[in-house]
Amino acid sequence: MSGQALEELSALAAIYCERDACEVLAVSETHGVTFRIQINVKELLDTDILLKLVFHLPVNYPSTLPEISVNSDQLTRAQCTDVKDKLLEQAKKHLSEPMVHELVLWIQENLKYVIKQPATVCNEKTTLSKAESTEDAIWMLLVHLDHMRAKAKYVKTVEKWASDLRLTGRLMFVGKIILILLQGDRSNIKEYLILQKTSKVDVDSSGKKCKEKMISVLCETKVQPQHKRFQMFEVKEYSTLDELQKEFETAGLATLFSEFVPPLLK
Repeated sequence: MSGQALEELSALAAIYCERDACEVLAVSETHGVTFRIQINVKELLDTDILLKLVFHLPVNYPSTLPEISVNSDQLTRAQCTDVKDKLLEQAKKHLSEPMVHELVLWIQENLKYVIKQPATVCNEKTTLSKAESTEDAIWMLLVHLDHMRAKAKYVKTVEKWASDLRLTGRLMFVGKIILILLQGDRSNIKEYLILQKTSKVDVDSSGKKCKEKMISVLCETKVQPQHKRFQMFEVKEYSTLDELQKEFETAGLATLFSEFVPPLLK
């Protein structure tokens, strides 16, 4: 990873210094750095929109464009895609120079024009109904783990957490890629993430128990009608990436695969 990327990340951490505003998700000498920036942005009706922007800076950044993922509970998936596309367009104008802060400033100024319509148009009653339905809905989480040193113990722990929290899905291995895909109540999804990040679930290079520090939250969203509901939690190993892709496609998650899995190979 370039020193320029590290300097930029350090500057961003100083700028977005409030709690959860800037979080490093993964750092790798071979794959670069992945981090999330959370910002509140005003849109057409002066409604606060919480944008979660995940940037992956590859090792040859800024000579190569960053990869960007956009999520927001207040925006539709299509609107999030529009925001991502516009950010990538802007990124091309800053190629070969640090650009993340410029991109964040740009979307803060232009979000209301990018999403084209108000993110929320509802009265108090429908707002309450929407909040309730959001909590009641089934949610989905996709995370990437950099490695498992104590694989057998790690797998058993993940299986226990999924069982205790009534989560279904897959723990997936293909080559060096490790993915966890979960479905369940939103509160249980969040509880799982807390366990994943705070428990001593693996061992370090010296064999001592350690917390998981190399986890990347790739996606956290509501399960849509086109998505298949998993009936149980399974651990599966795939011999090829094509096999993994078919698993996602069978579950109606082809878009999720194409957006988040191929970048892990770079």
